Amino acid sequence: MNMQYLDFEQPIADLQKKIDELRFVTDRSEVNLAAEIAHLETRVSEMTRQIYAKLTSWQITQLARHPNRPYALDYIGAMFSDWEELHGDRHFADDPALVCGVARFDGRPLVVVGQQKGRDTKERIYRNFGSPRPEGYRKVLRIMQLAEKFHLPVISLIDTAGAYAGISAEERNQSEAIARNLFELARLRTPVVAAVVGEGGSGGALAIGVADHVMMLQYAIYSVISPEGCASILFKKADRAKEAAEAMKITATDLLQMKLIDEVVPEPPGGAHRDPQAMTATLKQRLLEVLDRLCRQPPAQLLADRYRRLMSYGVYEEITVG
Repeated sequence: MNMQYLDFEQPIADLQKKIDELRFVTDRSEVNLAAEIAHLETRVSEMTRQIYAKLTSWQITQLARHPNRPYALDYIGAMFSDWEELHGDRHFADDPALVCGVARFDGRPLVVVGQQKGRDTKERIYRNFGSPRPEGYRKVLRIMQLAEKFHLPVISLIDTAGAYAGISAEERNQSEAIARNLFELARLRTPVVAAVVGEGGSGGALAIGVADHVMMLQYAIYSVISPEGCASILFKKADRAKEAAEAMKITATDLLQMKLIDEVVPEPPGGAHRDPQAMTATLKQRLLEVLDRLCRQPPAQLLADRYRRLMSYGVYEEITVG
């Protein structure tokens, strides 16, 4: 993989370049530079820990959008077996930005849904950069209701900048499709676990994010609007996105403190894209543990707990007047 470094990772990139140069010399000569390489690798690890210990919200946003970050189909291919993708909303069309299907998870049959952004230009256009259209959300609803019918749990992998905001989406009633999903998922009589693995953008994420348990990867984000969109509206300048990101409280740590999510899943040093296998193993273990717990609960208990969870969102203070 051609690893891309973000601007705040430049010191790490410089050291890594030196390591690569020393390895090149070692491979083409009899000079043994193993000790120097090991020393630089230790420095890279230490520098990575130092930099990542004090990331800003904007830097975490950049990590959540990193082009090398694992996407839904990467996790599906690594964590599940017998994956069979299902297509179409039975009303208009299929939406490649949302993938849905049945699979086995450590032997357990279930349904998996998730947004897929695409790796290269051709796939990104095909997947609409991971921004679903109304037919995508209607497809998800159809598949989730199928899961309910056959008593299958659902895993939702969230990674989108938001629902597609084009004219064609409005013509096909994007807002109704999202609202319908929120309504139906809130009363779905089967366990639902959602994991924000990258960007959790606005209603585009919420439409597949109503769940019994919501987890976020350490360097994922979850917000009602992008930092750039917020800056454009509030400050009239998109270049104040860094300031908006800090104010919006969009990181996993912020959202856990506000009790809007249930847990933060730690990422490998440098982010999920530095070690996708380790990230997949960690996420799989947490999903298995949560599913085992939820699948032991009767549907009535699931619905009651889900309702209490949704109604607990928000912070307010009661005051007495007079």
